Amino acid sequence: MTFQLIKSSIVNFIRIFLICPFLIICFQSVGQVTEKNYKIYSVKTDKEVSLNDISEDMKNYDVLFFGEEHNDSVAHYLENKMFEIMYQKFSNDIALSMEMFDRDVQPVMNEYLKGYIRDKHFTKDARIWSNYKDYKSMVEFAKSNNLNIICANAPTRYTNLAGRKGQNALMELSDESKKYFAPLPYDTASGRYYEKLMALTSHDASSVSDTSVKKMPAIMPMGGFNLILGQSLWDATMAYSISEYLKENRQKKVMQVNGRFHSDEGFAIATQLKKYRPETKSLIISALTDDSFPNIDWSKHKHLGDYIIVADPSVPKTFK
Repeated sequence: MTFQLIKSSIVNFIRIFLICPFLIICFQSVGQVTEKNYKIYSVKTDKEVSLNDISEDMKNYDVLFFGEEHNDSVAHYLENKMFEIMYQKFSNDIALSMEMFDRDVQPVMNEYLKGYIRDKHFTKDARIWSNYKDYKSMVEFAKSNNLNIICANAPTRYTNLAGRKGQNALMELSDESKKYFAPLPYDTASGRYYEKLMALTSHDASSVSDTSVKKMPAIMPMGGFNLILGQSLWDATMAYSISEYLKENRQKKVMQVNGRFHSDEGFAIATQLKKYRPETKSLIISALTDDSFPNIDWSKHKHLGDYIIVADPSVPKTFK
């Protein structure tokens, strides 16, 4: 055996030695969620159900809100499963709508789904979230099966402008800029949802300090940032994006993925969607963790949606 062959064999062995532990870790990460790590409860039937039951229920509805906590490993696993099951049931008559992408990157998304651009250009130009790995498999599933993805959210530059200077400042923008958020004027949070948002600005916001809502500056006195205006623009824009898609695709069903703060209790996006498209019928999933798992008191959570998913809190989060 020549020196070059010996050297090549050693290099290949080292590569395998280094790569194998990585593959094992990846396998463990993907495979760590099982049916033992979650329970799904139907408020309507007052019993525990499966994802297939939710899919069956969707025959009579247009939009399925899947409200998550953004670092919940179990929720990400179930989102993927739910999307796949929806595809099995409704084939190409489904679309995925995502809080994680802004309206101004819709052309980038479309180019990627059609295979025109490479992954590295997509991830750069689509301004992916830092935890994009949690959503990538859904994007890739849509790409593989020729399914639409709705980039539903308002770019942060506009929600920030709304929070700092109000809706009048948005009205001064060009018509081109206005394409990327809900029509003006948009409705702002009221009632119980307003109270939940106000709790975020208090010194004791522990009741809403999960990762299901984007971090925004609190409402500040003396002309500071107005969280209600900023958050409401996000909600209104996501609802508007869904409604516009359904107007052009009346036969399709939409699975909307967002932080659960944006859809819990039928507030926020769900409420705004009724304004833009009153005939729309929606189901709401609220996915959360509870330290009492697996002995869950469903009465504590049943107000949050039509289906409640409680995950095992011992399953590691995807980020802290």
